[in-house]
Amino acid sequence: MPMQLSILLTSKYRLLSLAAIVDVFETANRFLKEEGKRELFEISFVGATDTTMIPDNFRHLAYVLLGNGQAYDIIFIPAFGPVDMAQALEDNKCFIPWLHEQYARGATLASNCTGAFLLAASGLLDDRRATTHVDAAEKLAAYFPKIKLEQDAVVTHDANIYTSGGATSGFHVMLALIQKCCGRELAIRIAKNFAIDMDRENQSYFGQFSPVEAHDDELVMRVQHKIKNQFPELKSIEEAIAGIPASRRNFVRRFKQATGLTPIRYLQKTKIEAAKRLLENTEKGLFEIMLCAGYNDMKNFRQLFKENTGMTPKAYRDKFAMRFEPII
Repeated sequence: MPMQLSILLTSKYRLLSLAAIVDVFETANRFLKEEGKRELFEISFVGATDTTMIPDNFRHLAYVLLGNGQAYDIIFIPAFGPVDMAQALEDNKCFIPWLHEQYARGATLASNCTGAFLLAASGLLDDRRATTHVDAAEKLAAYFPKIKLEQDAVVTHDANIYTSGGATSGFHVMLALIQKCCGRELAIRIAKNFAIDMDRENQSYFGQFSPVEAHDDELVMRVQHKIKNQFPELKSIEEAIAGIPASRRNFVRRFKQATGLTPIRYLQKTKIEAAKRLLENTEKGLFEIMLCAGYNDMKNFRQLFKENTGMTPKAYRDKFAMRFEPII
């Protein structure tokens, strides 16, 4: 019997995530057929509306409504696009009872990237390991404090529930499931076909610091602007908040409420992000980059850089420095 694999057609799903799931498992079926074996995965979409939302290229796959009575072996939740996550969860809450039902019947649940938010909203990730896109991890933890967030993890697996990190990390959760269902040999063949590096164990170096500035706290905004414009000269957070007409304790609370970070963490992320950009786009030496980022102790700088990225500055430059010839 083929395994029933369903993909949720959530509201505001990311098309790239959807396409990757279909492509990988259809390729697995094709490879199995080439080896003289039966196709293992019967792929379908599950949606909440009578009007199908399947892109034209996937019209050959079945579309069924929630509550159809079908039991599934594997259920994928694709990533969400760049949307208001609170609204996305509200728009997709209709899937939550169905996920509970399918999980109780033995289904393996898997989320790609920010699809983990819907799994977390269901409560099925409470007290379980989970990951998501590195830039969305702090929001996931704030929304759902009961989950055991592994922010740097590429894939997590806990009690038959899989989650993956951002974007291409979704390929790794698919490889894990293909290895589980079909064996390592086919997983390796899929990895080679899609040019997936199987040794990725950390996603923190993909993170990008994008400060939250869409708030109405003028005092917090004043300090944010000071950090943005003067971070190389700021040696401590006390220098950044000097002159603010509020107690330190009260201001730290207001700052974290507005930005999601403490002022110290915010300053640190700003400096490390500046160092990352210099490593990516210049040939400056590490000592000069350290000074430009606002640090004066190399040991401390290396330690903080690795804590934030999972890599040494040299390894980061080796991975991300631009090496393409300019197009004239």
